[in-house]
Amino acid sequence: MSEKIRIGISSCLLGERVRYDGGHKLDHFLRDTLGRFVEYVPVCPEVECGLPVPREPMRLVGSAESPRLVTVRTRRDLTEQMLRWAERRVVELEKEGLCGFIFKSGSPSSGMEKVKVYSDAGIPRKIGVGIFARKFMEHFPLLPVEDEGRLHDPVLRERFIESVFVYARWRETMRRKPLMSALVRFHTEHKLLLMAHSPKHLSRMGKLVAEGRRLPPEKMAEEYQELLAGALRLAATRRKHANVLQHAMGYLKKDLTADEKQELLESIQQYYDGNVPLIVPVTLLNHYVRKFDQPYLKTQWYLHPHPIELQLRNHV
Repeated sequence: MSEKIRIGISSCLLGERVRYDGGHKLDHFLRDTLGRFVEYVPVCPEVECGLPVPREPMRLVGSAESPRLVTVRTRRDLTEQMLRWAERRVVELEKEGLCGFIFKSGSPSSGMEKVKVYSDAGIPRKIGVGIFARKFMEHFPLLPVEDEGRLHDPVLRERFIESVFVYARWRETMRRKPLMSALVRFHTEHKLLLMAHSPKHLSRMGKLVAEGRRLPPEKMAEEYQELLAGALRLAATRRKHANVLQHAMGYLKKDLTADEKQELLESIQQYYDGNVPLIVPVTLLNHYVRKFDQPYLKTQWYLHPHPIELQLRNHV
């Protein structure tokens, strides 16, 4: 990266004391581990829209599609105040060059899913989206987003952070000239990574790039980005990873000895069976890529999609 990746984040997750009770919800992985590799843009909807710390707690009331933001004790309706601020803030965030956003789970302003919405009778259902989170996702529909609760799942964590790094490389690609050549290079270097998420999307993206001259480069980039976002939203399963690893192995078939082929196949099978994490066959494959200086695989981001220090593939 030519510059540090920027991610939006709910301020309380960085340890800022901005919650209704004057506390925080510090997430050590986000601040101390992932924070070594990214630059955070903290956002606290309640404080930024003009509410004090501490303050009366709030909750969503009414319908899931258009809930009201209401204080719990005094029943003060803060919906319009929050909406006016949110509409301005998402426009301001366009200038920040964000490659993703991490929301606070369950928050009536920042929860991205399954936020409690209360009926008039006071009965909660986890069917809502926080008011700011909804505005953000509507304004930036292609950006990777997650909440810190879901990021405790190692599979979701790896997928989100991988997507953030892909999006950062995409942003950098869009600054290169000529754009068409940059798009071809981006697609080529991400083929295996995309295959692990969605072979169907990869096929459509390849066709789009191959027929790129029929469209202005900017229009083609717009269509490509929509497909890219769609592919990354799909889970990279063990079956799909195993398929990609075997596909990559094909580029080494003339170099590997019979014993080396068997060792790599056994490593892939052990991963597929759930006995070892993904890092095991990927590390072995990377060893052979370096040993034989395989030119195509050396360019594939699939083999090193994010900093190894994050240890994300040690747990999937």
